[in-house]
Amino acid sequence: MQKTVVAVVVALIVIAAAWWFWARQNDATAGDTLVLQGNVNIRQIALAFNGTGRITELRAEEGHVVEANEVIGVLDTQALALQVAQAKAQIEVQRQIVLKLRNGARPEEIDQVRSQLASAQAQARSAQSDLTRRQQLFGVSASSVSVLDIENAELAVEVANQKVNEIQAALALTKAGSRSEEIAGAEAQLASAQAQLALLEHQIDEAQLRSPQKAVVRSRLLEPGDMATPQQPVVTLALTDPKWIRLFVSERDLGRVRVNMPASIFTDSQPDQPIAGSVSFISSVAEFTPKTVQTEELRTSLVYEVRVLVGNDDGNLRLGQPVTVRIPLETAP
Repeated sequence: MQKTVVAVVVALIVIAAAWWFWARQNDATAGDTLVLQGNVNIRQIALAFNGTGRITELRAEEGHVVEANEVIGVLDTQALALQVAQAKAQIEVQRQIVLKLRNGARPEEIDQVRSQLASAQAQARSAQSDLTRRQQLFGVSASSVSVLDIENAELAVEVANQKVNEIQAALALTKAGSRSEEIAGAEAQLASAQAQLALLEHQIDEAQLRSPQKAVVRSRLLEPGDMATPQQPVVTLALTDPKWIRLFVSERDLGRVRVNMPASIFTDSQPDQPIAGSVSFISSVAEFTPKTVQTEELRTSLVYEVRVLVGNDDGNLRLGQPVTVRIPLETAP
């Protein structure tokens, strides 16, 4: 009698196990619906400053939602601000030099050179008159004027004439104004100073850490007072849109799934509120392959990654959250 009872119990256990296995298999594909388990994935950004400096301010706390282009952190820019002031002063000095070269000499400066020319011409006439007088005296009486006096007077005339020629050339240059090459060189120096100012202002702008798009602050990796570098992230951001589910489909069901197929996403906390999604990616490479040599038995162990893109979930899904995805296979194209 005892053996009969044991046999009946064993038979019931076997039947129950068979029924559970059948129900599990049938549930996975019941009604031509593929049921898969997966986890929510969100793209993340490790945000860092483009420059090096000490952090003076961080405006976002963990869990805060930041908008696109919102300033999250600021570096110390006092030294850059002083350099900007210096660059602006240099630009103004160079701008005045360019204006001076473009406008040429003032009328007062031309009149001044003309006065110098008139004075030099008068000195030349005086020297020439003195030479003529000495030459006449030398012809009448050689004893009153020596040959040396004549040579000195001739030298004075030559010097006076050279002075006249020099001032005449200076007057011509003053009237003509600056050369085009000089103006171009001054303008190039002005452009260089303006470019240096633009670079400094860009560096000040880069000292502000901005969110590239709307996201949620996951973690603050640095704090005010820390030194920041382009290689060291300051905060990590989680992009709330788009969200997607990572699934793995067996080789047996791989041919039944297509891109753009609709899917329903269920969570344990809200099992009666499905979230709409669609298949966006099917991997062409198998994962978790036990061996490179595939036998007919091992082929069923191959799995392929599938991604389901989530629509509007009203913020109910969280990174890493386990979910159940149902894909109705009858809608496959």
